[in-house]
Amino acid sequence: MRARPDPRRGRAMITGILAGGGRLPLMIAQSLAERGEGVHIVAITGEADPDVARYPHTWVDWGQIGRMLAALEGAGARQLVIVGTVRRPDLRRIRPDLGFFRSLPSILALLAGGDDAVLTRVVRFFEGHGLRVVGVHEVVPELVAGTGRLGRVGLEDADLADAGLGFAVRRALAAVDTGQAVAVAGGRVLAIEGPEGTDAMLVRTAALAGPDAVHSRRRGVLAKGPKPGQELRVDMPAVGPRTVAGAARAGLAGVVVEAGAVLLLDPAGTIAAADAAGVGLYGLAWPRPGPVPVPAPAHAGPVPAGGRVIGRRRPGRRDSADIAVGLAAVEGLAPYATGAAAVVVRRFILAIEAAEGTEAMLERARGLRQWGLRWRRAGALVRRAGPGPDAPAPAALLRRAAAQELGGVALTGSAEALGPYEEAARLADDLGLFLVLCQGA
Repeated sequence: MRARPDPRRGRAMITGILAGGGRLPLMIAQSLAERGEGVHIVAITGEADPDVARYPHTWVDWGQIGRMLAALEGAGARQLVIVGTVRRPDLRRIRPDLGFFRSLPSILALLAGGDDAVLTRVVRFFEGHGLRVVGVHEVVPELVAGTGRLGRVGLEDADLADAGLGFAVRRALAAVDTGQAVAVAGGRVLAIEGPEGTDAMLVRTAALAGPDAVHSRRRGVLAKGPKPGQELRVDMPAVGPRTVAGAARAGLAGVVVEAGAVLLLDPAGTIAAADAAGVGLYGLAWPRPGPVPVPAPAHAGPVPAGGRVIGRRRPGRRDSADIAVGLAAVEGLAPYATGAAAVVVRRFILAIEAAEGTEAMLERARGLRQWGLRWRRAGALVRRAGPGPDAPAPAALLRRAAAQELGGVALTGSAEALGPYEEAARLADDLGLFLVLCQGA
């Protein structure tokens, strides 16, 4: 196949690839090269696969924005694919160059909010420097999952019903920029993906299922797709052989993805792995709503509307924004009997409780804190108050939140459910936490 010409320069189109971790950047480079198109990889040190050296490339450290842009311009790239896994950089470890300081206001804006907000700003940043950002699905469309059964293994009606529940839970989280994947079995939500990624979520699901899950009768599914309004040019979800293996270890019967909106890494290998493991692989057509704004506090004050501060410490404006996001998550998930609690830091959801319980969820969230926030108080634990075998006592809940260096706790529920927390003001003061009670119906 002849290379597409670059209309601006009258020569073969050069595609830049900003490469994070994983094999996908290499798969794209190989596909473009086989079609006779030019490619230049800008590889992030510590993230990208060393095999990028097989293609024209430039290594950059986090913070070397000037070097990154100069490499793309020098290669003649007019379009850019941003692909691969990355960890959010710790600002203390960035090695900035002059281009970083010139772009500092834009960079600081990039780091605020959840993944979708960050990625949308990333696209705008590169477009502002004359690059057309394109998605993997635009340059390698053969990787996109189709509709229906993709392998030989079928799923039972109960498993497909679990997939429907998983997709409904994903939609319920539309406003809070999380929940790309959900594990469901027997009508019960087992796990909801956060910033740890799908593979880690499946490890958690396998731990809940126990060591005999892989040998037991499979049931339930991993349901995965983009979040409503997700920037697919930069962050199209993907599954591959490793995803299938993780689902099998968790005892799940299938992997169900949103057709036309999820990539199959190594399609033939993924389907073969699913068939060999006895895991059904399906593409499910699902109507996609548009972007949903992240909720903000109902007024400009430091306490969300309807909330009362119990104790001396009052939440600040950032705390109030965290509480608003957490309330949207736990109240939105209540109809699905999941999501009893969430941890939110700087309006970014670190974890949502599903089947593992509040204590395990809190421990998981602490390991996901970044940007120098891990060792100082920030963020909120937001929880639905109420009876239940897994509901911690008020004193235990406050102590666990303090142990995880959170700024405070917010509870939502009826007056009766909130009653036990009315007497917890002194303990919250002693622990240095704010305590907010939000009475609902």
